[in-house]
Amino acid sequence: MSNDTIKVLFDTDIGSDIDDAVALAYLLAQPRCDLLGITTVSGQPSERAKLASAICKTAGADIPIIPGYEHRLDGPTRQPEVPQTSVLPNWEHDTRFSDRGVIDFMAETIRNNPNEVALLAVGPMTNVARLFNEHPDTASLLKSLHMMIGRFSDSPDLPVSEWNAHCDPAAADVVYSTAAPGHTSIGLDVTHQVVMDSKQVKKHFQHPVLKPVYEMSEVWFSARPELKFHDPLAAVTLFDESVCEYEQGTATVKRTDDRADGETIWSPSAKGPHRVGKTVDAARFFDSYFSVFS
Repeated sequence: MSNDTIKVLFDTDIGSDIDDAVALAYLLAQPRCDLLGITTVSGQPSERAKLASAICKTAGADIPIIPGYEHRLDGPTRQPEVPQTSVLPNWEHDTRFSDRGVIDFMAETIRNNPNEVALLAVGPMTNVARLFNEHPDTASLLKSLHMMIGRFSDSPDLPVSEWNAHCDPAAADVVYSTAAPGHTSIGLDVTHQVVMDSKQVKKHFQHPVLKPVYEMSEVWFSARPELKFHDPLAAVTLFDESVCEYEQGTATVKRTDDRADGETIWSPSAKGPHRVGKTVDAARFFDSYFSVFS
């Protein structure tokens, strides 16, 4: 495992599922992470930016935060609500953000750091697809494209279409049709294996940077019993690849007119353009995640 610093651009739909906040706290605490910017996506992106700001301020980090696109490429948002904003009155946060275009910000950040930026995208792929469509040179200028998206094995207990892919299937299709270095997806098949219940979260989320995240988790746990570390697994594998085992191949996106819209179809091939996580060492993941807070 390398000890090199990695420049990261974090694209997130923080505020719906709790795991985005858990991933952001990790990035802020990870000494090898040079976080160049945070971009938000999906319904109410400015409210999502406020939540990111609250966590950054708790960490004492001054990170550019740019609200991105609300609606999917070919229709209205499928994720309009941001329930975790209920905690905002309890935490200092910015309320105004740069009105600079999110796509121009992403493009400039990548061009200013050619072949050095890992684009970590853990929400619907709307911002990323617009970036690749409007600035086609940026994909090849990345160090890597690292995403939490998709489902890449037959798992009858999991949704056919993973949520990020379902929330903007047209964008997911653009992302899988674009060649990028280190094109990696961490899907539901593996993220469903890294789980904590509310009691475990309360025990482990004691670090100061995790305090606002823990309060956000209480909103999450009011409606469900577990926290699945979807986005944190994608974040940790940027810095510790050995947490997962991978497979090369080609992913495509299937369109339908129901909840299966955005299903990812996986075809293994040693020379395929995409890499997906196939297995995860859950104990190693948790050790790696929490090590940055010790």
